[in-house]
Amino acid sequence: MLYHLALQLQQSYSFLNIFRYISVRTMGALLTSIIIAFIFGNKFISYCQKMFRTNVREWTPESHQQKNNTPTMGGLFILAICLITSALWCNWTDHRVWIFCLCLVSFGALGFFDDWYKITKKKGVSASFKFRLQIIIATAIASLWYYFVQPTTIICLPFLKNVTPELGLFIIPWAAGIMVATSNAVNLTDGLDGLATGPLICNFTTFSIIAYLAGHSKLASYLFIPHTGTAELVIIGASLIGALLGFLWYNAHPAQIFMGDVGSLPLGASLALMAIMCHQELLLIISGGIFVIETVSVILQVISFKVLGKRIFRMAPIHHHFELLGWQETKIVIRFWIISIILALCTLLTLKIR
Repeated sequence: MLYHLALQLQQSYSFLNIFRYISVRTMGALLTSIIIAFIFGNKFISYCQKMFRTNVREWTPESHQQKNNTPTMGGLFILAICLITSALWCNWTDHRVWIFCLCLVSFGALGFFDDWYKITKKKGVSASFKFRLQIIIATAIASLWYYFVQPTTIICLPFLKNVTPELGLFIIPWAAGIMVATSNAVNLTDGLDGLATGPLICNFTTFSIIAYLAGHSKLASYLFIPHTGTAELVIIGASLIGALLGFLWYNAHPAQIFMGDVGSLPLGASLALMAIMCHQELLLIISGGIFVIETVSVILQVISFKVLGKRIFRMAPIHHHFELLGWQETKIVIRFWIISIILALCTLLTLKIR
């Protein structure tokens, strides 16, 4: 809105030309998101305390019982701030902006549906039904990206600048699979106060930087990465970072509100979509290492129990294992944040090591 208004008025008011710069709009979006979060955060929590109270997940340590009746649906707050801020600062003629926001809304609707069932029915929708819906939504999003943006269909491999496999039409199921996997990985990680929020901030910061580099023809050429025209995604990334920082103010231990599936599912899917649009989706394995470790711990636990009848971890995902070892919740969360920051820096380093 502000971008398009500035374009209309810049001939009369030349100082409005600054709104054409990605850097200015990125900072504007970041600060706008944080300010909105601080102004409306307590009011939103008060509303959720009346409408969206829930019990903690099953198969969690006994200490989590004290978190019962903490309001959930905090993801609604994050998504609303992001969409409002993006509407103010983004160039809406870019199809990527529409597709990215559609990803947030559609996966958010699925998460809301699941959270609402947990509140009203005391049990979420079945895992198989939710997984099928995720596949359908992700395939639709990937198809829209393929047909409207018409991107190149190459895959960039970390550390290799001359090896770029071409997927063609198979880029659609490839992208859909990554979105579903990342969405569920973030959902599994969201088990302690602030645990998913910190790594999400690190990851959106990382891929916002990559989106800027990939959107700049000279920088992309210098780094031997595809020029993808994704600079406008930096503004949405900044909106999400600001919203997550504002949410963390209330989600830090002891949490006043939980993110819920309405937050973790769309945030994971949109993080994957940002990486896919930059053709750097394989870097998610490094940058999102915390999400990978959490997911792998669950997979290994299930396989070990079914095949050997034994558990590898005291409880999965792995953050619960550390809880049962006697680690304090805040220590686990902060250490996971530190690891996520290190992984984010390593991810950015790979762009130069080619």
